[in-house]
Amino acid sequence: MREGCDDIGAVQLPQDLTAAIDAWAEARHTNRSDAIRQLVELGLKSARVTFSQHAIKDDAVAIEDEAIGRIRALLDPSLPPEERERRIRRLVEGPPEFSAQRIDLPQHKK
Repeated sequence: MREGCDDIGAVQLPQDLTAAIDAWAEARHTNRSDAIRQLVELGLKSARVTFSQHAIKDDAVAIEDEAIGRIRALLDPSLPPEERERRIRRLVEGPPEFSAQRIDLPQHKK
């Protein structure tokens, strides 16, 4: 996209949704195009809040589970279970000196 220029996009919407958008636009004294833009912006702002609060936590858990599974597959099966778990924990949690930078861990007040 060139700076200062807007792309034009075509979207197919069901009639009832188009009618709802038109009603929303009329109530705000704007046209359908501006109404769609404003509604998309509102939706994206709302999605960011929801994403940042819930999805990041879910993603972090899924990523950690995947990492643990892959590490388990790589570890020597002859190691005692306690040593295997210690190594997994150390690799997943990382060195203690970096724990303050981890955004997925609760931060303790100093």
